[in-house]
Amino acid sequence: MMDLLKLASDHSCRRASSQAHKFLMQSIKSTYDDQGYVVVPSLISHPDFAILQSACEDVINRTREGTWPHRRTVGKQFPPYDSKNPDSWGVQHIMHPDLGASAEIFKKWYTSDGLVKAVCELLQCKEQDLQMELFNLLINPISHSFALRWHRDDIRENATEDEERECLGKWQSGVQWNTALYEDSCLYIVPQSHRFPRNEGQRALSSTQEAPTDPLDMPGAIRLTLNPGETVFYNSNILHCATYDCSAKRATLHATMGDSRRGQERARNILQHGLTWMKEDRFKAGLNERGVSMLNKVLDFQRRVEESGEALKFSLDG
Repeated sequence: MMDLLKLASDHSCRRASSQAHKFLMQSIKSTYDDQGYVVVPSLISHPDFAILQSACEDVINRTREGTWPHRRTVGKQFPPYDSKNPDSWGVQHIMHPDLGASAEIFKKWYTSDGLVKAVCELLQCKEQDLQMELFNLLINPISHSFALRWHRDDIRENATEDEERECLGKWQSGVQWNTALYEDSCLYIVPQSHRFPRNEGQRALSSTQEAPTDPLDMPGAIRLTLNPGETVFYNSNILHCATYDCSAKRATLHATMGDSRRGQERARNILQHGLTWMKEDRFKAGLNERGVSMLNKVLDFQRRVEESGEALKFSLDG
């Protein structure tokens, strides 16, 4: 009898846990659709946390030393990046096979259960629809603090209201996220701005290539603070900017994933970063079955773009 009661209790707990998970997933989707962003805790398991921190230290050191060339340089906000400035605020392509064991750690997390389930819920797609995209690292500069300007990732600052509205209506096929390994108060966003063109005040502060003196001067702006282990998923065409404090240690996993069924409009924004290295057999060899499926989707994506004969342009200047 006690065994039966235990089985019944275990079943009840599993059912309650499943229902709570389902409610959480529905809740993050609702918040994301309405606000343009949602903060989700605990997408890194406790054992993986220190492992990811160590891998980040490795690629940061390579970047600081100049032995890793793929980096976001201070003084340049958008690609293409160059090596004119020795200081960096980001590390590009952290799943690249040239990064060895660290790349394998990042691959494992990018294809992890909790992360993939959250992305599938936000995109309302199945796992087999997911497309591998970008995985980078945001870090603190060492020379001086600075701010990035207000922007939408794939809408130029001089877009008209009608152009902005049209672009916002198309941008539903992918999601971007920041996962903090240390406390991170870098990101500023304007909630719900993924749904509407800029108003007059917002346009005045985001129509130039100048960094803001105080990001909170932007009408409707809020500052997001992530605790270690928290992830903010956001529509990358939400109006956003960021500050970079040279005195605050930062290692924030910065990535995107797409829905391969609807992703053609993302070609410019994703492929501008240069993903030809994903075609290498040695990269594919280190992926699990889920990762291989995602990789095949982005390789097919690249092939279609190349066969179209259209020149690849950059989303934004500066």
